[in-house]
Amino acid sequence: MKKCTILFLVFFSTLMIAQENQKEEYPQDFNKKHEIKLNAFSLIVFSSLDVSYEKLINKDTSYGVSVFYNFNDIDNDFYFPKKISITPFYRWFFSETRFARGFFVEGFGMLNHYEERNYSFSSSKIESETDFALGVSVGGKFIIKSGFTAEVLLGIGRNMFNNDANSFFDNSIISRGGISLGYRF
Repeated sequence: MKKCTILFLVFFSTLMIAQENQKEEYPQDFNKKHEIKLNAFSLIVFSSLDVSYEKLINKDTSYGVSVFYNFNDIDNDFYFPKKISITPFYRWFFSETRFARGFFVEGFGMLNHYEERNYSFSSSKIESETDFALGVSVGGKFIIKSGFTAEVLLGIGRNMFNNDANSFFDNSIISRGGISLGYRF
């Protein structure tokens, strides 16, 4: 009985030391399962807001949602036709030792709404279309000890429903990407 007790205490103390070392080495990984991010690339290049929330499931997977809104007016020279999108995603991380960081592959769905001006000989009118796309992305996530994150992401997908050859829009292929800055809490 004494041997079992001693073995149990040694094993328990080893686990406690290992957990304490993990807290010191990677404090941003200990009991922090949520991230909020802002896509700085979209904000600067397209004058649009792209905010993401991500929930970490374990060290290898996470899920979340991204919301995109384009503030540009349709008559602006730098107008990007995607006006609004909501993008749920699921990620697989390939880091051996760290919690939800490093290289990842992502599967996503995107509910997107496009607006564009259609010019004809005598007039012009605004055309709009809403569709749902499925796609994949690849990227990398980097985290510093204080919990701030930086992420690079590039993805491609295909709209599933409004792929009519006679349609005014040529948005059967969609893209997802950016450079995001955020915080893990």
